[in-house]
Amino acid sequence: MKIWFVLSSAVFFIGTGIWAQEGPTTTGQTVAKPRKKDAGETDLPKIPSKLKNKGDIPEGLPSFKVDTNVVSLDVAVLDNKGHFIPGIPRGNFRVLEDGVPQQISNFGLTEAPMTVALVIEFSNLFQQYYSEGWYQTLVAAYGFVEMLKPEDYVAVVAYDMRPEILSDFSTDRRKTSEALQRLRIASFSESNMFDALVDMEDRMSSIEGRKAIVLIGSGLDTFSKLTFDKTRRKLQDDAVPIYALGTLQAMRERADASGRMGAIQRMDFLQADNQMRTFAKETGGMAFFPRFIGELPSIFQNIQQALRNQYSLGYQPSNQAKDGKFRKIKVVLVDPRTNEPLPVKDEKGKPIKYQIIAKAGYTAPREVE
Repeated sequence: MKIWFVLSSAVFFIGTGIWAQEGPTTTGQTVAKPRKKDAGETDLPKIPSKLKNKGDIPEGLPSFKVDTNVVSLDVAVLDNKGHFIPGIPRGNFRVLEDGVPQQISNFGLTEAPMTVALVIEFSNLFQQYYSEGWYQTLVAAYGFVEMLKPEDYVAVVAYDMRPEILSDFSTDRRKTSEALQRLRIASFSESNMFDALVDMEDRMSSIEGRKAIVLIGSGLDTFSKLTFDKTRRKLQDDAVPIYALGTLQAMRERADASGRMGAIQRMDFLQADNQMRTFAKETGGMAFFPRFIGELPSIFQNIQQALRNQYSLGYQPSNQAKDGKFRKIKVVLVDPRTNEPLPVKDEKGKPIKYQIIAKAGYTAPREVE
């Protein structure tokens, strides 16, 4: 991708067809680029299992100590069509922690393989054999796997009363296919989404690199041990991005229009959608609610754009208090000359809306007495 900078006119052109106005740039910045494979180099080895013994660090997996003196952020900037906007200089990013501007110490553009947990609701609640919900679930799951690159790692987890690991993290798509083929006959009529998400976030929290949970389901939770508030706090702390894909949208609209959906059921579904949106937004992910199968390819492309291409930012918090409190993070784009929001325009000079995808915050450490 080619990027042209025209500093004299304070305008830069981005190869995706986006114009953005910005101030003077800082020289000497470096941008991380993906390493190409050497001749004869084989595929990456399988990631040691993170799903067998929760809390254990498998042999061969690099261990590290979390240092909350440096906060790392993966940030995606997407245009109104969900396309990643590259080439934005460091000086245009501003990070606010609890409303206080922070000094960015690390900056780069990264593109790397993904480690994804495909978490799928599969219960008799909506996925009975050959039902509309069963069909939608399979189409979404197979469709997402097809858009992965060979070097991406993926695990498949299905949940009803409890999460079940159908395949571990691997680049071997045969194992992934075998796992998806097990999604035939659902066993129970429970859908414990909260427990499944927290369990997977906990297992993935110490995996390094680009990682995410792709949640496919109705968003309803029937009998989890954890409450919504406890689940929300846990997901915020671990901050593994959740990309949620809500099923049954068209079926719900038909039932509502025909009068077959009561007020309580309608409220349950609205609450389910809100839960998925909240989990996605606060972990730095995205939520989608397609009504038609034809919407899925563009959704998968948006997820890939947001995950695979990101800006990597780091800063040392100005608030060093070890009080165990949650710190809110907000990332914005500004014109450094005016401190006003950065305008972004298309190739015709028309302003467009953009969105910034980043985690909502982190929990500060608590000093041990």
